[in-house]
Amino acid sequence: MASLYRRLHRIFTPTRSSPLPPPTTTSKSRTKRSKSSKTALPSELFKERNLNSLVNKFKIASDSYRFRSRHGVYKKIVLRLARAKRFLFIQEIIEHQKQYNDITNEGFAVRLISLYGQSGMFENALKMFDELPDLKCGRTVMSFNALLSACVNSKKFDMVDELFRELPSKLSIDPDLISFNIVIKAFCEMGSLDNAVSMLDEMEERGLQPNLVTFNTILNEFYGNSQYGEGEKIWDRMEKCNVIPDVRSYNAKLRGMTNEKRMTGATELFDEMVTKGLIPDVFSFQALIKGFCDEGNLGEAKRWYRELLKSDCEPVRMTFDTLVPFVCEKGDYDTGFELCKEIIDRRCVVKGGLLQLVVDGLVKESKVEKAKEIVDQVNTENFVSPSLKMPVED
Repeated sequence: MASLYRRLHRIFTPTRSSPLPPPTTTSKSRTKRSKSSKTALPSELFKERNLNSLVNKFKIASDSYRFRSRHGVYKKIVLRLARAKRFLFIQEIIEHQKQYNDITNEGFAVRLISLYGQSGMFENALKMFDELPDLKCGRTVMSFNALLSACVNSKKFDMVDELFRELPSKLSIDPDLISFNIVIKAFCEMGSLDNAVSMLDEMEERGLQPNLVTFNTILNEFYGNSQYGEGEKIWDRMEKCNVIPDVRSYNAKLRGMTNEKRMTGATELFDEMVTKGLIPDVFSFQALIKGFCDEGNLGEAKRWYRELLKSDCEPVRMTFDTLVPFVCEKGDYDTGFELCKEIIDRRCVVKGGLLQLVVDGLVKESKVEKAKEIVDQVNTENFVSPSLKMPVED
């Protein structure tokens, strides 16, 4: 059976000479552009609503070396086009970059491969990786890792391990820690946790030391998928490797404990994190809030929400999606009202149905003024959908 890389190479190499879609402007029209258009500011590109014009301006701006150094601008524009599903436009502006000498720099090429990956265009990423020698750009583990990441970002998880196994020997590349972490991420995304742990074993056999990214990736999957015991084994292994857990590590373990309804242990773990000098984030609080909601403990759920407000963190949509239905279920519509006010004040985008739960409950309890206050403010500011309605009183 032909190798994966050979199969892909055969499929996509013929397209190397395939023409791109017709350019969105003629060369004649370009020469008529003012000199200032060549140095379009990123803010001007972001404001451009016509995508044809956006692509033209982007390509013209690319003539500037300074513009080509603006990583964030490239990413924002490409992802905007990806959200609009204008993949030919993405191809047009990325392929346009090959004319510049920067393409001989592997770092620049890696950026382009990564942009294809972030847009879900793995085939284009692979084609560019394949073309790098012709573009006088060397291929090292850096571009190899970019290709693996493009594969993961394009959700072609089943291809990652094959590329990892086949390409290094063909290209005389030694996979590094980042390479292994990417493959582990792919296995975790597939739910193949045994294979992820096997990669951890292989890393150590090759003399590579797993890092925090390695362990956090696996911990998230085990603890998040109700495999607390397996998560504990990885936690112990992390400590034996002298890798110090961070907030993300603790958050994963908090979720694991709350999933198991070990709420006493979870609050103790939260305290341990603080004692060790780590600063809890919103997801640390969210794990405890959700855990107490799942346990049916209204008092503790409200207490941890108050602790969240006292911290430097801000509640997120997930917080309200968890708490609002729970307090309504418990008949605590006054707290529901306060949560609605927080949502409105913070302009947190939630579904209208969430707030409607509180409005309906307040009316049932004859707290019509509070219900009307929520309805009027939400509908006036028009930031949730669908609009709220005052129920008919019995």
